[in-house]
Amino acid sequence: MNFELRDYRTRIKTKNLVFFRVILHESDLMVLAERDLSSETLALLFSLRKELEDYIARRPEFLTSLTPISQDESAPSLARKMIKAGKLAGTGPMAAVAGAIAQEIGKTLLDQGLTSEIVVENGGDIFLSLKREATVAIWAGKSPLSGKLALRIKKHLMPCGVCTSSGTVGHSLSLGKADAMCVIAKDTAFADAAATALGNLIREEKDFKKLKKALKKLPQILGVVCILGDKLFAAGEAVEFSSLS
Repeated sequence: MNFELRDYRTRIKTKNLVFFRVILHESDLMVLAERDLSSETLALLFSLRKELEDYIARRPEFLTSLTPISQDESAPSLARKMIKAGKLAGTGPMAAVAGAIAQEIGKTLLDQGLTSEIVVENGGDIFLSLKREATVAIWAGKSPLSGKLALRIKKHLMPCGVCTSSGTVGHSLSLGKADAMCVIAKDTAFADAAATALGNLIREEKDFKKLKKALKKLPQILGVVCILGDKLFAAGEAVEFSSLS
């Protein structure tokens, strides 16, 4: 295996890519690219955050709403993408913020020709664009399955997003109790919002039925893995588990 991302950055194995970290206020990015693009990434992150902060000042509900809000063609591009993702997933736009920023930075650096491969991880939400398959381990807090399961993301699926929401790990708002709700989708902003929406459904094992039903209404999802204690739910064509040995 050429690439592995484990346990929120604690163990990384990769060939021909450089690791660097960029932090700005609440944003803490881990990036893998063909060369150190720290300054370029920081500049992009600053610009994106400024756009969102200015827009929130004009439209406070963008920050506070837990349900979809109406699209605004005058909003910055990133805000429009977050609104769209929230509407598809049934959440407020901020449920997509980490994934949206990861995707925007990754795609911009690719489009600018600064690298031909990139991984941008933002608080457990990952934008992947590699020329090889990737192995992404799932961190699920105190679950006995935490760090023992990994997804093999095939090359043909990329670029894509692999986003994880948790009701027991981290500071993100979740109304559920899932230790990890991991969603794979082509659009990383949508994957982020969908992980939140689906995670909100899970409080006990019988709620896996709700999850199965909800997935029928979300054809954009390529795969989903939910960990609740020692219980596992997995579905979707993109779900292929890989050994971590």
